[in-house]
Amino acid sequence: MLRRRIIWPAVRDNGVVAQLRVALAQIDVTVGDLDGNAALVLGWSRRAADAGAHLVAFPEMALTGYPPEDLVLRKSFGQASVGALHRLARRLADEGLGELSVVVGYLDVDGGPRNAAALLHGGRVVATYFKHHLPNYGVFDEDRYFVSGDRFVVVRLHGIDVALTICEDIWQDGGPFAVAAQARVGLVVNINGSPYERNKDDVRLELAARRAREAGASIAYVNMVGGQDELVYDGDSLVVGADGELIGRAPRYDESLLVIDLDLPPATSDRTGPVRGMTVERTVVSAEPAPSYPPEPAVIAERLPDEAEVWGALVTGTRDYVRKNGFRSVVLGLSGGIDSAVVATVARDALGADAVHVVGMPSRHSSEGSVADAGDLARRQGLHWQVIPIAAMVDAYDAAVSLDGLAAENLQARVRGTLLMALSNQDGHLVLTTGNKSELATGYSTLYGDSAGGFAPIKDVPKTLVWQLARWRNAVAEKTGEHPPIPRSSIDKPPSAELAPGQLDSDRLPPYDLLDALLMDYVDRDLGRAALVERGHDPNLVEKVIRLVDQAEYKRRQYPPGPKISLKAFGRDRRLPISNRWRETGPRAEL
Repeated sequence: MLRRRIIWPAVRDNGVVAQLRVALAQIDVTVGDLDGNAALVLGWSRRAADAGAHLVAFPEMALTGYPPEDLVLRKSFGQASVGALHRLARRLADEGLGELSVVVGYLDVDGGPRNAAALLHGGRVVATYFKHHLPNYGVFDEDRYFVSGDRFVVVRLHGIDVALTICEDIWQDGGPFAVAAQARVGLVVNINGSPYERNKDDVRLELAARRAREAGASIAYVNMVGGQDELVYDGDSLVVGADGELIGRAPRYDESLLVIDLDLPPATSDRTGPVRGMTVERTVVSAEPAPSYPPEPAVIAERLPDEAEVWGALVTGTRDYVRKNGFRSVVLGLSGGIDSAVVATVARDALGADAVHVVGMPSRHSSEGSVADAGDLARRQGLHWQVIPIAAMVDAYDAAVSLDGLAAENLQARVRGTLLMALSNQDGHLVLTTGNKSELATGYSTLYGDSAGGFAPIKDVPKTLVWQLARWRNAVAEKTGEHPPIPRSSIDKPPSAELAPGQLDSDRLPPYDLLDALLMDYVDRDLGRAALVERGHDPNLVEKVIRLVDQAEYKRRQYPPGPKISLKAFGRDRRLPISNRWRETGPRAEL
């Protein structure tokens, strides 16, 4: 539900204000789909015009999709992006939208590849801005791809000076927003491709408020939604006043148009030239104020609880990976345990029950309760369910080569993985892998077995959070009068791979509450052995877990992609060499 809030005028020295209706279009674009993305921009621009907006802003690199990675290095791709931008400008005018000012991100090639924003008006590209600060940490490799810009671009629109900035520019003290203060702009538009991670909404709002006070100007922050491989964009577009107060906020994960009426100070400066390492440039679109009109109330979307925002990221990432890669359905092994139960439920929420195929593959070590729990979940959710026992297949391997111990356990997992991949080949399903972050970190998975697949929805979800999400999802269903989707017994039973008689995860791993806390510090925060012990972790546990994590790097390199939700996810985020003799602890254990 959205709650309404009246906007109070923001004034400058002389107390005079001018009106501007701004729309923020948080949309779901696809990397490389220049025509499709341009059509999205056109359609949402029409909605903005119908809502009476003077200015509509779209996310970072909305025309190309973000991040385009090494496509940036192809000259043909850059030229196609620039061509698409100019065609879009003309088409906006041809379809009666020429008076609407449209800010859109794209790839420019002027002076090298540029992460760029353009303002389109009257069928032309009126102004372009090149991203000043290029992030080169975590999931970002922008210094590899782009040339930094040093122009600070101000467009006068209906008598108000509007500055253009892009994503990382807002994260820098003394950067473009300090220049905005010197240039005395009334509004700074910041277009973003800001990936989701837990609690980032709090960071964004505080950051935007701080930058607004630094600039002495209102800030319109627009972000994209949708999934792009491992990255998930959660929207959360917002507007803050010059005093840092929140004025309007869009919902999470949904394509939407946030329309805000702003009372802004009229332009008072014509300053150009060098300011704090940038060059101020100005373009006039319209010097006269917009005719006075009655403002509409703003909307502020309610915040999501932690479990809801994580669930939204998993559902969004899974849905878009499947859809954007041309699949219509998914298949996964359903064991009756908590991990596969949560993955199946995420898939059902993302794709609908008819697109989700689940397979029970009991071995001689599978309990009757596990098979029953799996079938119960499938029936509760209306999923396609079949049971294919694997004992005979495993026996056929045993007849050819005698295996015992860990090799025999892993054989069962690999038979299941092979079976799922065969169903994928036969029916065109995408195989979903069901492992969690705790298992992936410690190597508690089988290569080409339970790690086989095309996408891993809970790859970045620690085991303790998997349980938390399952309980939350059931509680949501109960509140809406639905049958809980996950059987209680799948949540409550002790976790087990069921690859040996009486096997439990606790036979080989520490309790998950202790393990996950330690993994957060070692994996996400990059703390070394001494720092981990100083934080209160048991020294013997530290030694064991560091060894497990370090030994499993080769496995993680062969694991499918999955949605990033944490500070540091395996894959794009955390990248360590496989062949590596640096150890936080003693000599490497035998594999």
